[in-house]
Amino acid sequence: MKILIVSDTHRKDENLQRVIAENAPLDMLIHLGDSEGSEGKIAGWAGEDCELHMVLGNNDFFSDLDREKELKIGQYRVLLTHGHYYNVSLGVERLEQEARERNIDIAMYGHTHRPFYEVHNGMIILNPGSLSYPRQEGRRPSYMLMEIDEEGEAHFTLNFL
Repeated sequence: MKILIVSDTHRKDENLQRVIAENAPLDMLIHLGDSEGSEGKIAGWAGEDCELHMVLGNNDFFSDLDREKELKIGQYRVLLTHGHYYNVSLGVERLEQEARERNIDIAMYGHTHRPFYEVHNGMIILNPGSLSYPRQEGRRPSYMLMEIDEEGEAHFTLNFL
């Protein structure tokens, strides 16, 4: 299973279109907020065979997306959130605490525009960064791929444009 994880595209969608095309076919696309009205377009680019999950970002003012989602990917319980409600700009502690209370295996967030991947006592916490307005050193647009192997194990790669 091949899953594309993106965030913070802010309606500047050229890089997202490129990444979808370069990584197709995809089984799932996860957008962690701040698509700013591109939801319908993203669904079209991903294709009808690609499962799509999107959550509300702090700049998605007129969207009816869910504030956050819990889903099952293979053997993993996954929390999708933009992260601003957990003050992720100051650290992932509140997000981690909430995820633990919900028995989450993987917590995914956006908002900071900086890639992040850490394992905290067995829980994976990640942020794919931003494809449109990266803020990490070097400021290269980034995204993550999650692949579930034949044994059901998840593997993550951080990719830059």
